[in-house]
Amino acid sequence: MSAPAPAPERIPVLTFLTNFLIGGTERQVVNLVHNHDRQRFEVHLACFRRRGPLLEEIDRDRLTLSDYPIATLPSPRTLWQQGRLARYVRKHGIRIVHSFGFYANVFAIPAARLGGARVVVASIRDTGDHLSWLQRTLQKLVCRAADHVLVNADAVKTRLVEQGYRADRISVIHNGIDISRFREPGAGKDVRREFGLPQGAPVVVVVSRLNRLKGIEYFLDAAALLAQRFGETRFVIVGDSIAQAYRDELQARAESLGLGGRVLFTGFRSDVADWLSGASVSVLPSLSEGLSNVVLEAMAAGVPVVATAVGGTPEMVENGVTGLLVPPRDAPALAEAIGALLADPERGSAIGRSGRRWVIERYSLEAMVRNTEQLYERLLREAPERTVAPVDSLGERGWR
Repeated sequence: MSAPAPAPERIPVLTFLTNFLIGGTERQVVNLVHNHDRQRFEVHLACFRRRGPLLEEIDRDRLTLSDYPIATLPSPRTLWQQGRLARYVRKHGIRIVHSFGFYANVFAIPAARLGGARVVVASIRDTGDHLSWLQRTLQKLVCRAADHVLVNADAVKTRLVEQGYRADRISVIHNGIDISRFREPGAGKDVRREFGLPQGAPVVVVVSRLNRLKGIEYFLDAAALLAQRFGETRFVIVGDSIAQAYRDELQARAESLGLGGRVLFTGFRSDVADWLSGASVSVLPSLSEGLSNVVLEAMAAGVPVVATAVGGTPEMVENGVTGLLVPPRDAPALAEAIGALLADPERGSAIGRSGRRWVIERYSLEAMVRNTEQLYERLLREAPERTVAPVDSLGERGWR
């Protein structure tokens, strides 16, 4: 009787992200690394700094975490940290390096090449509206050293091609949502009681990291337009800002609009699923997006979505069927769409059910992980062999 065939050698893959703050990219990376097939992949995770709420979700028994703290990209310390990463890649025989976002791409791609990674993948998950011309140019130059660029929306791919990226080196894999975290509307713990919200009052919620590209000012302006017509409705903003001054600015704006106790800023919350399950409407007023996790999560929770038609959002939301789309920077249009759903809860429920079905069919976490792993394996098969010299310093060229 022949001996069983040996198990195939696992593929060492290193995923690099900036930090573990709450955000769409960070959530997708954590979901990806936790759900890799451990029989096929040996998982390494790297970051600039070990900070942020999502760090608590990292299972150190299942993956290796290393950090490379820097203060700014153009500095001798950054070069030294890139050398550390290159040595790590070489020492552990990392075959695939996958970086997420501008800073991670610019830092990790040269280090991965120096360290001899056979495949280097850069993820770009937004249309780059927040980047300067110089930053966009730098990222494009660095990405020429990557084997492939992975994006999460057709809109992002279109923008990159317009900027001069090669279309045949870009793949689209949409975000994936863990559907089990989200239940039908009305389920979950009663977060209303915690914050003293009236029982039965409609709740319009924005879940977002607070920065100027998220359009929170326009949501507050829309809330002011809706406040008199829908007297019991409360407007909730779940999320926080890195800069306290910006959150203070938003709160002052709410006061100046006469919203007073009608608007609630919860700060960071880990129970987003519970907030969504109790919401009447979920709103994304962004001025720029890639493919929003928040929209997918609201749809997974069965909550009707009102969102601005930017970036990849129209790829997820079919206007009038799985949500309502409005132009960005248009508070009256935003108020009109929210008001239409508040005035007709049955319509809102129907849209919520359609959105939940859409997410289950097209945006599962399992599909995102499976498609990413298949991309890795295809790129490995197609990648040329590289001769790698020992990496003792950044002065040596580690691949040719």
